[in-house]
Amino acid sequence: MANKIKFHMSLMMGITLSLCLSFIGTFTSGNFTIGGFMVSFLESLVISLVIGYFVPMKRLEDKACEKAGITGKPLACRAFGSLISDLIYTPIITIFMVTINYVKIPAAHRPPYVLMLGKSMLISLVVAYLIVFLAAENYMKFIMKRSGVGRPPEDRK
Repeated sequence: MANKIKFHMSLMMGITLSLCLSFIGTFTSGNFTIGGFMVSFLESLVISLVIGYFVPMKRLEDKACEKAGITGKPLACRAFGSLISDLIYTPIITIFMVTINYVKIPAAHRPPYVLMLGKSMLISLVVAYLIVFLAAENYMKFIMKRSGVGRPPEDRK
């Protein structure tokens, strides 16, 4: 059951983050196309799902909140957990995506890699934090309800 919940959470957050960050990335590049957006979305989604498969986010967030002494404070723990998640996912996804797109740009038209990465990283960290903070808890409630967790057992006759 826990693996199923983890998978669904990873999938929902991966889709949401990938959609938003891919849209913002292709839009801020100044070269927005539907095809470019779709390719960016799929690449980002694959990276996000791989991270979600290997990184136990809930456990990391819980331990970080415990070490920070904010375990009993839901809003503070949610804000800190969102930051932890953002600092794990966003740099990895952004570095991969910027590198992939940097290579695609003809050499004569490439901006400096550091500027391209810096701009994307700053925008992505802010946007991804807001998305994780606003969406993660609602997604978890939805997944738990859908999985039957937290409900009284049904009477069997």
